[in-house]
Amino acid sequence: MTKLTDYTSYADAQAHANSAALWELFDGDRETLNIANECMTRHADGSGRAAVRIAHADGSDEILSFDQIASGAAQFAHWLDANGIAPGERIAFMLEPSLPFYVCLFGAMQTGAISVPLFTLFGPDALRLRVDDCKPSILITNAEKADMASQIDGLRVVVADQGLLDDIAQYPSTYQPNTKASDLAVFQYTSGTTRELPEAVKHTHKSIVTLMFAALYGTGIRPGDEYFCPSSPAWGHGLWHGTLAPLALGVTTGTFAGKFDATRLMQALQDFKITNMSAAATHYRLMKNAGGADQFQFFFNKLSFTGEPIDPATLEFIDRYFKVPACSMYGTTEIGVVLVNFPGAEDFERKPGSLGKPIPGLKLEVHRPDGTPTEPEEVGELMLWKRDHWETTKDRAKVDADGYLYHCGRADDVIISAGWTMSAVEIEHTMLKHDNVQEVGVIGVPDEKRGQVVKAFVIANREGSDEFVKELQDFTRERLAQHEFPRIVEFVSELPKTPAGKVHRKKLRDAEAAKAAKV
Repeated sequence: MTKLTDYTSYADAQAHANSAALWELFDGDRETLNIANECMTRHADGSGRAAVRIAHADGSDEILSFDQIASGAAQFAHWLDANGIAPGERIAFMLEPSLPFYVCLFGAMQTGAISVPLFTLFGPDALRLRVDDCKPSILITNAEKADMASQIDGLRVVVADQGLLDDIAQYPSTYQPNTKASDLAVFQYTSGTTRELPEAVKHTHKSIVTLMFAALYGTGIRPGDEYFCPSSPAWGHGLWHGTLAPLALGVTTGTFAGKFDATRLMQALQDFKITNMSAAATHYRLMKNAGGADQFQFFFNKLSFTGEPIDPATLEFIDRYFKVPACSMYGTTEIGVVLVNFPGAEDFERKPGSLGKPIPGLKLEVHRPDGTPTEPEEVGELMLWKRDHWETTKDRAKVDADGYLYHCGRADDVIISAGWTMSAVEIEHTMLKHDNVQEVGVIGVPDEKRGQVVKAFVIANREGSDEFVKELQDFTRERLAQHEFPRIVEFVSELPKTPAGKVHRKKLRDAEAAKAAKV
């Protein structure tokens, strides 16, 4: 019988992608389902086939098999039972990709407990906020973070070392889960760009099924791919599109552990002969900035990216060295991926800069403030039809005459100066075309005369000067509009980033507000 994974064209996606066909990819049904079984246990056939390839920052590689992770996860599930952990309790873990990470992730879900992955670079305040919110029964982390975590009153901390693996080894290597499709499986914290404590998005076991449309048509993943996603599995893209989606299809996935290094990533892509990569826009930009891509051999036939649009200079780098179009996919942790460019579909035309079109079955529109749809090329707010009403994505967008959607920045990244409306993203992309600009973050800052003016924070490969500032200003206004350029330029050595790798404009705005308050 033909499955959705057998189809690769855009026409077939429109003709065959439906809920019934999606469920045929899984062992579970609408009543009984377990993510750990779908992603791991059912693929553990004793062959030793690779499940995860880990490129460590220190240059070493680690390959974990479905058999190895499945047996460890089952043992960990029995260990949780022996420790009195009941279904619905939260098990948090703050670990880099490793055998303990995957054992904990899938073992907790097998028991009906809820897995809560946490970013390894969280400091004490960020960790405490999330622990206070989700109230985990156990936090599993490495020895380096254990002392910090132990300062949180009432939190049981377990170190994920060889001792833990030896401890769980006494238990059986198989486990029979008993979860419903509607049971909670994962709490996923967003990257937190708008509030002190971002809300945990709560995913059920059934989420692995609803995710798969986005995986099939956003990353183009299919059995037979050699897949890689360098995003941290503590965040939505790295967990769902980098880990769970490929494993659910029995596809070997790859990931990065430790401090990110673009040259190390390119080495791994060559060594693992990766044919399909999904990454953040920043990962591609950092590979461009690192140089040396001509020293490696690449094997790509599908590429995708998320997080933010890719600037033209980085797209040129991808075309030159990877020789495969990079396909945007757009979504948020809260709503999932909703706009894709169908990697691998030869009959789908990709337009430069476009977010693509909705995944099969979804409806999106661009609306004016009064709720009416915009005309083609008119900028408005991107809305998703969900549960019989329109929900805002909090992003600005436009749609062209052919139905392709384009991102025009976050709603709070719009800069209005002397009545002119400008996009921080558009200004950033233009400035990145300058040969001496490596990274840039743009915000609006208060101005008595104009209300706001554009300020650009620039990382450059030459020394900052008044002459250089004027050069950047002229460069930008010549390519956009006479009013659309940074009136203030500050040269910096680094920019604040979200965990997903995007420029953290809110932190830039907050820092400017704090400086203004001191004046």
